[in-house]
Amino acid sequence: MLHFEKEVPLKGEYEIIVAGGGVAGVAAAVTAARAGKRVLLIEKSVKLGGLATLGLVNFFVPMCNGRGKQIIFGMAEELLRRSIAYGYNSLPKEFENGKIPPEILKQYAEKGKLPPRYMTRFSAEIFALVLTELCQNEGVELLFDTVVTHTVATADDAKILRGLVVENKSGIGYYRAKEFIDATGDGDVMAKMQLPTVTRGNYHTYYGFQVTLKSCKQAVEQQNIDYAVTPCYGGNANLYGGAHPQEIPLYNGTKAEEVNRYLISNQLQMLERLKAQNRLERDVVTLPGMPQFRTTRRIDGDYTLTEQDAFCHFEDSIGAICDFDRRDYLFEIPYRTMVKSGYDNIITAGRTVAGEGYAWDVLRVIPPAIITGQAAGQAAAQALNERCAIAKVNMPALQAALAQQRVQIHFNNADVPEKVENIHENNDN
Repeated sequence: MLHFEKEVPLKGEYEIIVAGGGVAGVAAAVTAARAGKRVLLIEKSVKLGGLATLGLVNFFVPMCNGRGKQIIFGMAEELLRRSIAYGYNSLPKEFENGKIPPEILKQYAEKGKLPPRYMTRFSAEIFALVLTELCQNEGVELLFDTVVTHTVATADDAKILRGLVVENKSGIGYYRAKEFIDATGDGDVMAKMQLPTVTRGNYHTYYGFQVTLKSCKQAVEQQNIDYAVTPCYGGNANLYGGAHPQEIPLYNGTKAEEVNRYLISNQLQMLERLKAQNRLERDVVTLPGMPQFRTTRRIDGDYTLTEQDAFCHFEDSIGAICDFDRRDYLFEIPYRTMVKSGYDNIITAGRTVAGEGYAWDVLRVIPPAIITGQAAGQAAAQALNERCAIAKVNMPALQAALAQQRVQIHFNNADVPEKVENIHENNDN
């Protein structure tokens, strides 16, 4: 075993450091900056957006109840609108300000059809650029191409985080802050702090984007560039494990050897599929820049959301959300799913929020991830102002601040149907 000591220079001090530049991390950083705090956002890749951009999951899943009414607002809607501002979209034309007009809903009912859902595809690459612009405009300091290697705790309390050691092209550096937000998607900062976490395996799923002569022709015919790009697959297991090869163990995305097993097997499988095609009729234009894992590691929070929590109100809710794969199902996100008491200056956001089973899937997709990021950024700023542990922030004040930012804190009981059908539409995300 190699042992060495090295002096690490202090590179900067901030009020809040956000680790991870996915949509949750961007939402957290921007919200904290808008609250007047000095914020550093550390991202290990060279563009923002995480799975939404780097991972090619370029789809804002439904933000409505499936009956024409919007449920998720706040920064989730802001980022949805920004994602399609300069590129293509697939937003249903029937939606006006997030709500389908009654007369249109009546027409659907008369035809015995369900209305479309409030969702859209977007250009992953353009959205990444837009997120950089947003952070710059809001005063968030960005540190790209930088990996967090170590956490530094206080000398007398290992649960209090003082700073992060990072490595990039400039070498090793140390950044200090008072509050920290783990938006890495894999709970990397929490794991380094030995904060209690839970892991879960991932299915054999991997896709990139390709163009074909057929898709290009269709794009010209439709006068819409969205049609030019189509998916090409390695593994194609769906959300529920369908088409996952029985001989392949689930992938543990928190270990290097598992990440490599996933990437190598899927990339070789994709290549075999491509070899069977006419090489002059298609080309691969983008491979994912990160593993397309859905769930790897999340916080063992003060509360864990379960599927049985559907239609439940929580006093510490930081936002109402809908189920992206089932119409009518509504949830609220308890603040306690984002924190662990005793770890006074760290909070998590995104797919690392505490959910169990299918509830974890409901929480991890883009709109809820943004809502938890927004709440984390606001809570971190508030903890600084109140000089309290982040798990102990004044909840009515936090909810009021989020409500002013157009977050719907509690769903309306009038939107809970008398009869709910447990039908999954198998929206494969």
